[in-house]
Amino acid sequence: MPEISGTTAPGFEGVREAFAANLAGGQEVGAAVGVYLHGRKVVDLWGGIADPGTGRRWERDTLQVVFSTTKGITAACAHLLAQRGELDLDAPVAEYWPEFAANGKDRIPVRWLLTHQAGLPAIDHPITPAEAIAWHPMTTALAAQRPSWEPGAEHGYHAHTYGWLVGEVVRRVTGRSLGTFLAEEIAAPLGLDLWIGLPKTERHRVSRIVAAPLDLDALARIDLDALPEPAREMMRAYADPTSLTMRSMSVVTPMLNHDDPDEQSAEMPSTNGVCTARALARFYAALIGEVDGHRVLTPDTLAAATAEQVSGVDRVLRVPVRLGTGFGLPTPDAFWYSPTAFGFPGYGGSLGFADPALGLAFGYVMNHIREGVPDRRAAALLEAVHSAIKTRA
Repeated sequence: MPEISGTTAPGFEGVREAFAANLAGGQEVGAAVGVYLHGRKVVDLWGGIADPGTGRRWERDTLQVVFSTTKGITAACAHLLAQRGELDLDAPVAEYWPEFAANGKDRIPVRWLLTHQAGLPAIDHPITPAEAIAWHPMTTALAAQRPSWEPGAEHGYHAHTYGWLVGEVVRRVTGRSLGTFLAEEIAAPLGLDLWIGLPKTERHRVSRIVAAPLDLDALARIDLDALPEPAREMMRAYADPTSLTMRSMSVVTPMLNHDDPDEQSAEMPSTNGVCTARALARFYAALIGEVDGHRVLTPDTLAAATAEQVSGVDRVLRVPVRLGTGFGLPTPDAFWYSPTAFGFPGYGGSLGFADPALGLAFGYVMNHIREGVPDRRAAALLEAVHSAIKTRA
């Protein structure tokens, strides 16, 4: 049995067993899971290897890049500003960011940046990683970009651009970068090991990502005609480098490498949040209730932020999605589905979410990116959590 560290509250021992099974079964390299229930920490576990190259073990303070799980954190920053009356989500983006009005974007409201309805998932001329790190080349390109569809008429996942779009509005409103706002207004009061823009002093704590190289040639070899619909349409989009799907995924070329310390220290509020599972769970706990005297969003703000805004087949991902204002809402087939759940998953398996009906906040981070296979790591952990909650009821 692999060595597991951390604690579980009485009744939650099954989560430790599920976590150990993931590690023992070879599904994990290194990982951590955190759970809060009604503002109290009930699960805080970690184990495995943080860096296979050196053998460094996953410790209590090991940090992990969580890819798109970052988007929920970014959304919370915008909602906190709206709650304070400093940002009107229904005002035109151009009211805060005048350059954004170019190419017919003068009437796009801030809300549509958060709901992926702005039509800006791709840009005509992809930028380099160095330009992405510098921030302003990306925001300048987005301000000049013509939308890929009539804004508001459709929704399509702004996989990379979301963070710069929302982040630039936050910067214009506050005079601070989104990462600075997060650090000062949310992370510091809650004592969170959570950053968008990792301080250099914390780099040594970050786990190494373990992933096989993406085989784009394999997509080209797929017999699309043999696939059922809607899988055929989805795979056709991924196999075509000129499709909106692939252009949205290739906004930064060559691809970003979130193992790069310089990229971790930059602010990319779509994909490069860095945190512990404990911090991720505590963050969501503070969205739905009070944690040690601190609450981030009021009940009214939270209800508005998590009310469904769009649903249906996503123009970019080509699969059905549901979205609140910046937060993902699970579809009924998702393992974390609940009518009241909200949060965001990340590339490779990470997940942060809350379910206000249960008073539940969940954070799962890992360094083993699993693609093309059924991934039940987080699902197994959540099943154990739900079982413990039912037993306590």
